[in-house]
Amino acid sequence: MQAEWRPTCSIEMLRLRAQVLAEIRQFFSEKAVLEVETPLLSHSSGTDPQLDFFTADYCSPPLRQTLFLQTSPEFAMKRLLAAGSGSIYQICKAFRNGESGRFHNPEFTLLEWYRVGFTLTQLMDEITELMVVLFEGRVALKPTQRVSYQNLFLRTTGLNPLVFSYQDYFAYTWANDMPEAAALCGDDHGLWLDFIFSHKVQPHLGDNAVCMVYGYPACQSSLARINADNPQVADRVEIFINGIELGNGYYELTDAQEQDRRFDEEQIIRQQKKRPVTVKNKQLITALEAGLPECSGMAIGLDRLLMLLANSATIDGVLNFPLHRS
Repeated sequence: MQAEWRPTCSIEMLRLRAQVLAEIRQFFSEKAVLEVETPLLSHSSGTDPQLDFFTADYCSPPLRQTLFLQTSPEFAMKRLLAAGSGSIYQICKAFRNGESGRFHNPEFTLLEWYRVGFTLTQLMDEITELMVVLFEGRVALKPTQRVSYQNLFLRTTGLNPLVFSYQDYFAYTWANDMPEAAALCGDDHGLWLDFIFSHKVQPHLGDNAVCMVYGYPACQSSLARINADNPQVADRVEIFINGIELGNGYYELTDAQEQDRRFDEEQIIRQQKKRPVTVKNKQLITALEAGLPECSGMAIGLDRLLMLLANSATIDGVLNFPLHRS
């Protein structure tokens, strides 16, 4: 039997992708945000306990090294920011091992940008502007919604996401026919929140509207700074439309020591979970020590965005050659 050579998306979809990329570039050009490129191959990886990485062997005898395909251009872009680039954006490929399904392909396209001097509120304003540009004339959206994680979680589940209570979380998941939660989440506050949020909160977010959820619990701070007024909250925002997560953004952490501590903590968690060993990005730590300007940044999965613009039920419908045809 011959291998299928045709793309999984239509030619019209190829044109839509090209138009969207052109509109994004025009949007940032008008704001004097510089387009940049950074390497896909790196000597280091991220340390996120939830992600697995692709590796590649670099052979230049007698040298032989293991390199990593990047899950995001974030670390390299922050090095550019520390070097004085000013506000920047990038459209690039990113890679996450083991991720495949209706909304996932292990190779995908990211839009990532950083705005020097922006607060998280200003970043959310700009996200709204961009969504208007991309959806107008294609899909009619209701006005953008903004809601704090704490209020949303409490309203939907009756649980406090900022204070971990194994007993309360267990009782809720057991009562809501999710008995597997305890075995999966253990005593990890962040995992409990991810589990409950993804099953009971996220599916209802952004009913034909952009929904921005901000003020994530501090245990899910990732690369965001802790809120100056409430140490239980991180200055982080995620965006959703019709229950689909599109992007993740932060008021960026600039403290090198704190970032280094978080990397070490994540590596310990990876070891405990017997996840593949990672290599900490020391160049990012050095860049933060040199001085990362105050900034906010956002990463949006463009393939998922195109799914919404094209009303595609699966990510394969907006990709020319997903993994099974690559």
